[in-house]
Amino acid sequence: MSYLSSNLNALIGAVKRAAAPANRDFSEIEKLQTSVRGLNEFAISSIRRVAGNLRQELSKIRPGFAFAEDNKPQPAGPHFIVCTLDGVINFSRGIPELAVSVATCENGQITTAVIYNPATEECYFAEKGNGAYKEGFRSHERLRVSLRKDIADSMISVQSQMDDQGQNSDQVCQDIRNKIIAEQGFVRNFGCTALDLARVAAGKMDAAVSAHNTMSQIAAGILLVKESGGLVLEMHQKDPRSEDIASVLASGNVVASNANIGKKVIELINK
Repeated sequence: MSYLSSNLNALIGAVKRAAAPANRDFSEIEKLQTSVRGLNEFAISSIRRVAGNLRQELSKIRPGFAFAEDNKPQPAGPHFIVCTLDGVINFSRGIPELAVSVATCENGQITTAVIYNPATEECYFAEKGNGAYKEGFRSHERLRVSLRKDIADSMISVQSQMDDQGQNSDQVCQDIRNKIIAEQGFVRNFGCTALDLARVAAGKMDAAVSAHNTMSQIAAGILLVKESGGLVLEMHQKDPRSEDIASVLASGNVVASNANIGKKVIELINK
């Protein structure tokens, strides 16, 4: 299909091959929930295996690309931004809210993105300028952000993470939750930022608000939202009329939505 370039097609295939062990291991983890002993070690071993597979598979398709590291400056040349598994706690508990998230970055811009849930085999992908899609059996679904204009009756995910100093952002996010609920919005927390962003792109969620994410957790989702007609803002920016994706990636504080809801969420946060 015309919207699936050879680069994007290769990236999708590489991510799926690399994540195959997580699919098998997730089934085992579901069966082992009654036995806590050794469960975390099993999950950690599975994630390490996927990480090794990703580096190997991605290096095959784009051998000249470097690999960005969280909390370090991005490489100057073309590179991958890889989150081996977002939703680690869900994975270790047999909850199918998890994602392998991979983006490519060239000339300072995110150019392709894949978000893949190895537990459910949902696959979302995007390429700059060519739109965002969810994989289907016969045809792929073009993604569009929702058309809601008011926070009332909107479904918004609000999620906290631990920052690199070990500080939890939950109090900040709890304040945001309370403000959204006061406006009669519906708040959810699924424990996987990458999937939250993919669902905003698909119009299933009206907005995603998340603090203290790593760059790798949000890079692919940012492109999905942008290519679905959405708005990506830094949580604490005062003026919601313009985007600064570099600031979002640097801080890890993201608000993703359609233009109407996104601006209203920013106004709420900064009240």
